[in-house]
Amino acid sequence: TERIDLRETVYVFPRQNVITKDNVVVEIDALIYSQITDPVRATYEIANLPDAIEKLTQTTLRNVIGEMELDHILSSRDTINAKLRAILDEATHKWGSKVSRVELKDINPPRDIRDAMEKQMRAERERRATIITADAERQSRILAAEGIRQSEINTAEGDKAAKILHAEAEAAARLKVAEAEAQAIERITAAIKGTGGDPARYLIAIRYIETLKEMVSGQNNKVVYMPYEATGVLGSLGGIREMLVAGPSDKKA
Repeated sequence: TERIDLRETVYVFPRQNVITKDNVVVEIDALIYSQITDPVRATYEIANLPDAIEKLTQTTLRNVIGEMELDHILSSRDTINAKLRAILDEATHKWGSKVSRVELKDINPPRDIRDAMEKQMRAERERRATIITADAERQSRILAAEGIRQSEINTAEGDKAAKILHAEAEAAARLKVAEAEAQAIERITAAIKGTGGDPARYLIAIRYIETLKEMVSGQNNKVVYMPYEATGVLGSLGGIREMLVAGPSDKKA
C-alpha cells in the first residue's frame, strides 16, 4: 500500500526561459505550495501528481508572462503570483490537490536589458536629484526675496511712522508757538487799550520791524531802502511807547 503525505508540499521548479509580450526572453523560477486534499483523486485521477503540477506550472507561467510586457512583469510580481495560484488551484482541484501559494523567486532579463535598465534607473535618480536641487534653490531664492521684501516693508513702515511722529511734533510745536503768540497779543492789546492807544497800529509796527530785521540779516544786503510810509509806522510806534511809559495816570491829568 502506497503512503500518501497529506502535509503541504513545496515544489521547487528549475529556471526556465519565457518570452514576454514585447519579445524579451526572461529567466524565471518559481515555488509552488500544494497540499493533497483528496487522496483517492490524487491516486486515481493522475498518474504522477508532482510531475503534472510541474508541467502545468510551466505552461501556465508561459501563458501569463506572454501576455505581459517586461516592465509590467517586473513591477507586478504579486499580481502574477495571485493569478498563477488561482489558475493552478482550479486546474489541480480535480486531482484532489490544493495550491495555496505561488511565488516567483527570480525574474532575470538578458544582460544587455539589465544594463539598459540600470542606466535608465541611474538617469532617473539623477533627474530626480536635479529636480530636488532645483526646487531647493528656487525655494531658497523665494525665501530670500520674501525676506528682502519684508525688510523693505518694515523699513518703509518705520520711516512712515517716524515722519508721522516728526510731523505731529512740529504741529504741536507750532500750536504751542501760536498759543503763546496769541496770549502775548492779548496781553499787549489789553495793555495798549489801557493807555488809550491803538493796538492794531502797534502790532503792524512790530511786524514791520521784524520784517526789516529779516531783510537786513541777509549776507548780501548792504543797503536797505525804506519806503516813505515806514516813517509814519515807526512814528506811531514811538508814540505808543511813550504812552506805555507815561501810564494811564498821565493821560487823565
